[in-house]
This record gives sequence, C-alpha cells and structure tokens, in this order.
Amino acid sequence: MSTEARKSNKRSLTGMVVSDTSDKTIVVRVETLVKHPLYKKYIRRRKKFMAHDPENECRVGDKVQIIESRPLSRRKRWQLVKVLEKAM
Repeated sequence: MSTEARKSNKRSLTGMVVSDTSDKTIVVRVETLVKHPLYKKYIRRRKKFMAHDPENECRVGDKVQIIESRPLSRRKRWQLVKVLEKAM
C-alpha cells in the first residue's frame, strides 16, 4: 500500500509560504477563523509553522499543504506534502 493510499491520523494544514531562506526549511503561515465568545464576530488568527522541504521546491507566496511529523529540529515538526498553487 502506498503512503498516500493509507489513512493517517496526522493533522494536515494549508497555508502560504512566508519564508524560504533556510536550507530545506520553509515557514508557512496558516490562517484560521475563530468565533469570538462574547461578540460572535469571526476573527482571523494567524500562526506560523516551520516545515521540512527536502527538495527546496517552495518559494515565498506558494500555497502549500503540510502534515505533522516527528521532531526534525528544535522548531520543525511539520513536513511539506505538496504545493497546491505556485506564486506568480
């Protein structure tokens, strides 16, 4: 069975690449909408994740999908799955 055919319990996130200066590492900004408990208005929350990019294929502005993995360094706990959309 291939790796993509298997169902995984790992979290998967989609976001934009904001930095690719490090070797084999990208920084991905993920935005989520959270409803305010009192005012019931939706607020955009942003969080940055460091992800492993073994082929250095991503550039700033790319839309990517990342998946949880074992710790690869002090702050890197995600891996690049695929590039969904290339930046212009």
